[in-house]
Amino acid sequence: MRALVVDPAAPGSLRLGEAPEPRPAAGQLVLDVRHISLNRGEVAFAGQRPPGTVHGYDAAGIVVRAAADGTGPGVGSRIAAFGPGAWAQRMAVDTTAVAEVPAGVDLADATALPMAGVTALRTLRSRPILGHRVLITGAAGGVGRYAVQLAALGGAHVIASVGSPERGKGLAELGAHEVVVGLEGIDAPVDLVLDTVGGPQLAAAWELLAPGGGVQNIGWACDEPAVFAPYSLFHIGAPKTMSTFGDVHEVGPDLATLLAFTAAGRLSSEVDWRGPWERVPEAARALLDRRISGKAVLDVTPGTAP
Repeated sequence: MRALVVDPAAPGSLRLGEAPEPRPAAGQLVLDVRHISLNRGEVAFAGQRPPGTVHGYDAAGIVVRAAADGTGPGVGSRIAAFGPGAWAQRMAVDTTAVAEVPAGVDLADATALPMAGVTALRTLRSRPILGHRVLITGAAGGVGRYAVQLAALGGAHVIASVGSPERGKGLAELGAHEVVVGLEGIDAPVDLVLDTVGGPQLAAAWELLAPGGGVQNIGWACDEPAVFAPYSLFHIGAPKTMSTFGDVHEVGPDLATLLAFTAAGRLSSEVDWRGPWERVPEAARALLDRRISGKAVLDVTPGTAP
């Protein structure tokens, strides 16, 4: 079958090549992949994986082989999936990491949800947000745009931080109460920071944190380290915390929640770039250059199932 495989010599370290058919375990189904979505981190670090590896985690398509243990959706089901080896004409994926796509939701929109959407959803669950001030850095990206919408749905006062005024377009319509460039203009402490930027801005965001608040570092788009002044992490009063977050265990139920929100018109998939997977170098470059606001989706050329 054809697949996007790692090739350090190719643009973005990815090229269309050949890969063996997947061999599912008992608790895995086989998906005929129709669409895949790219995440910036996957593209940025593709070259660090062994050459020939089938890359990617986000896919949507039609089940062509049900799991041997009887779990999960049956043949013919439309599903979104999260798992390694997704960027191929077929993938084997755990039945705990899939969700059926509701009628009326396009598979191309569904494929944009798994990694970025589940990351945003699970991170926001780290503490209560109803009535609290939530700062989302890198809000124009895939995770950021989902986080803005979900935080607003959860009743938070949402502050969306972006790198430029141009990157902030559309975020107020998604639910942001404030859209700021960097951290300029934030005039009151915040209760939760979802940080996807890192670097000096992470250290500055820490200074904005209210007593009892928390920073969740879930990305590092900056090329610089975060440097904290002596004693700047020390705080007298209700504990302030900083942690990282990357839980992708059994994402199926959370993916189903995101798809239900999408079907109800409460969550936009935020697909900003779409094209055939032959154009992966173009899509990868646009992601790395931050010319995409939200998600990039590639349409997979159909292949004959085994």
